[in-house]
Formats: sequence, C-alpha cells, structure tokens
Amino acid sequence: MLRLPLMLHHLPFFKWLSGLLLLLCCCQANAVEPASAAPKAFLTLIIDDLGQNLPRDRRVLALPGPVTTAIMPDTPHAAEFAREAHRAGKIVILHMPMDPATGPFAWHPKLPIAELQKRLDAAFQAVPYASGINNHMGSRMTAQPQAMAWLMEQLQQRHKFFVDSRTSARTVAAAEAQKIGLASVSRDVFLDDERTEPAITRQLNTAIKLAHKQGSAVMIGHPYPQTLAVLERELPKLKAQGIEWIDIQSMIGLRSNRAMAGHGKNGKYR
Repeated sequence: MLRLPLMLHHLPFFKWLSGLLLLLCCCQANAVEPASAAPKAFLTLIIDDLGQNLPRDRRVLALPGPVTTAIMPDTPHAAEFAREAHRAGKIVILHMPMDPATGPFAWHPKLPIAELQKRLDAAFQAVPYASGINNHMGSRMTAQPQAMAWLMEQLQQRHKFFVDSRTSARTVAAAEAQKIGLASVSRDVFLDDERTEPAITRQLNTAIKLAHKQGSAVMIGHPYPQTLAVLERELPKLKAQGIEWIDIQSMIGLRSNRAMAGHGKNGKYR
C-alpha cells in the first residue's frame, strides 16, 4: 500500500499551512516599495589658529557639535587649550606653520629634512593629543612634492591623518597623501576670508549647498568674533536644513581619500 507523507494524513493542518503560505506570498507581491530616502549631506568644521587667547578659544569648545580644534604650536596656550579641548571631547589637530609662516616651528622649502623632522617633533610635543595636522599658511611649502611626500610618510608612521587646507592651487599635499593611502581630506570652503557676519553667513550657505550637491563639505574658519557669532547662531539650524554635522575623522572615512570635483578628477587629486 502506498504510504503518503505523514503531513498529508492531517488534511486540516495541511490546508491551513497552504493557505498561510499563499497569504504570505500575496502580501510580499503586493508590498509597496518604501520611498527612497533623501541622500544625506554631511558637513565638518575646523577652527584654525587656536591657542592664542583662552577666553576666545573656549567659545569654540562651546559650539554645539563636533568642531575640530586646530592649535598652533607657537602660541602661549597651545598645550593648555589642547588638554581642555581633549577633555571636552573635541578632536585636536596640529595647525602646522608652513612658509610663508615664520617662527621656530615653521617649515620652509630650503630647510633640510633633518630640520623638518626636528620642527615637526617639537610641534607635536607642543600640542598634546593631536590626532592629525593641517597646514597653517603653507602656500609655498605645500607645493613641494619631496617635502610633502616625506611628511605623509611621517604621519603614516605616527598614525596621524592630514587635512590639506588648500591655501594654494598648486598644493600637492593631498595628492601625496593619496599616493600612499594616508587618511586625509581637503578643505572645500573657507568661511571668513572676509570678516563680516553677512559674508561669513554667505560662505556657510555655500558650504551647505555644496554638501547637498556632492554629499559632503569641509569648512575651515577662525575664532574671529564675527565667525563665532555666525556659527553660534546658525549651526543649531543645520539639522533642519538636512545637514548632518560630523567630526573630521568621520569625514575622512566618508570620503575614503577620494578627491571632490573641485580638487581633482575621478576621485584623484590633481
């Protein structure tokens, strides 16, 4: 005698199971596809030239988000402010003076590698907790391929990242970082070349539009009273404008060392 599978001897259960499977298939077939979410736009902010004036610089720490503090090594409060910024949960970076900047830490094209090394070591000692660096001035220095290649190798050995402030169209710094896969990112918008609140507001709006256009934007500003007034007023409004404010390390991860359209072509720095 032909024996049917055990399940088929319980026809009520079998009919119930068949109906359930049919219902699930119908629900899946008729499911409405969720509307695609609007693409996110990300912004990051670096404030340069810190370490000179503690009351002024502490306003930067009070900004409502993950501001990156770029501290100059030859300022009177460099170490103290770096410690304060670290305790406040802010990312600290070394704001490295480069030609045409002057002073005991400044890099110049004619300096030998040994002197560059000495000044870099001293600068990192002056700014504790620095996770990376960006260039202060440096329009001539960042155009030096040999020195920039050496710097990127040094930063890789030290497990630091690099931010190209792009103070010159001739910079090769980010390109040298990209060649060896060093974690790096480039500035998109300077906020306060013109130190008036209307001009700074326009630059902030430019950064917001750029972030929506290309997915992200990196801003650099300074602790000028006008800049801080604009940031204190406008930064809390970013979320309502579809902007997510992220820290510099998250921005580096987001961009994955790719050059934006304003910096290169097909993700490669010029």
